Amino acid sequence: MRRAGLLVLTLAACGPVSREDAEAACLRRAELALHPRGQVELGTGSTGTHTAVEINLSSDFIMRRDPAAVYQSCVFQKSGEMPSRPLYERPDWRG
Repeated sequence: MRRAGLLVLTLAACGPVSREDAEAACLRRAELALHPRGQVELGTGSTGTHTAVEINLSSDFIMRRDPAAVYQSCVFQKSGEMPSRPLYERPDWRG
């Protein structure tokens, strides 16, 4: 019985999400298609120095895909609906 419950939860997680949730998730993917993101951390403390570098690079950026096309197809794949507005018309688009 427990396995059946886990199976139902797993399958439910694979289903479509709301268009609003898909748009929020796909906005990040569109930003990464435009250019890579990263951060550098430098610090010192009683235990010594700390350094870290993180770079986020997407295959969409490498393939030079249009961020608007990436956004549109991502929203459709996740929700089964087209975005409520094009990427470049979103007020929160920082492209």
